[in-house]
Amino acid sequence: MSAGVSTGALIAAAALWGGAAGSLLPRAAYRFSVPSGESWRETCPGEHRIGGRLGGWLGRARCGQCADAVAEASAWSGGAVEETARDAGPGSAHPRQADTADGDADTAAGAAQTAAPAPTYGPRTPALVLATALVCAALAAATGTRPELAVWLLLAPVGVLLAVVDFRVQRLPDPLTLPLAAAALVLLGLVALVPEHAGDWPTALFGALALGGAFFLLFLINPGGMGFGDVKLALGLGAVLGWYGWATVMLGTFAAFLLGALYGGALVVARRAGRKTAIAFGPFLIAGAFLGLLIGAYAA
Repeated sequence: MSAGVSTGALIAAAALWGGAAGSLLPRAAYRFSVPSGESWRETCPGEHRIGGRLGGWLGRARCGQCADAVAEASAWSGGAVEETARDAGPGSAHPRQADTADGDADTAAGAAQTAAPAPTYGPRTPALVLATALVCAALAAATGTRPELAVWLLLAPVGVLLAVVDFRVQRLPDPLTLPLAAAALVLLGLVALVPEHAGDWPTALFGALALGGAFFLLFLINPGGMGFGDVKLALGLGAVLGWYGWATVMLGTFAAFLLGALYGGALVVARRAGRKTAIAFGPFLIAGAFLGLLIGAYAA
């Protein structure tokens, strides 16, 4: 009974961690979601009108300057409506004056609505919170109390962020993919020194090199079908999967290609894409690695 309670508490704690981490991702997702070759976003969408310069990378996708401008515009609109209504009251000299005042009030209200954009932008916070919480909870359920769970929980929000960005703009940012690979190898190297771990660090290293090398070869053969960002992402995912052995590497890779093929086939059947339409492969590579990691952790 105590083991069951301990496992349930672990899963709940992992879900809470995932939810908290997911709540910090919207701003980074918005700033990173730009087409290849463009610099990361520095301003909110309303910058050309009332604008705000974005500070930091973590937090809600909400611009404080835009929110203040919306509040000020609403207050000004209310004051304008009240003032024009007062001018058009019972003491007005002519009915046409009341009509003019009503028109001015409507114009003021309309100007307030169009002058300020919505203060939120980017992906919705609840969706990222839910996705990250579910991923972390599933990893905790499969891994249990083994020390490598700490690594999976630290890397999971980065994986969710990469999937969102690649799905939105078909780009895997270097500031995320390369640190992911380095962090996976370094953290797993530290975990290998802790008793009761269930993986092998040399296999994680070789898995990173093998999967990264295989994707690099695919990139050379068909650059249009495999982006170089996928190659860099494969380094980190190869390390994570390799921790539990070569079978897990193969399983995660196969799941990624299977999920990508099913998605592409569904788009073709729905006539939303052609056979040569490029799709973002990063989300499926991450999803396949996630499934492989769950099975590998559960079987370890």
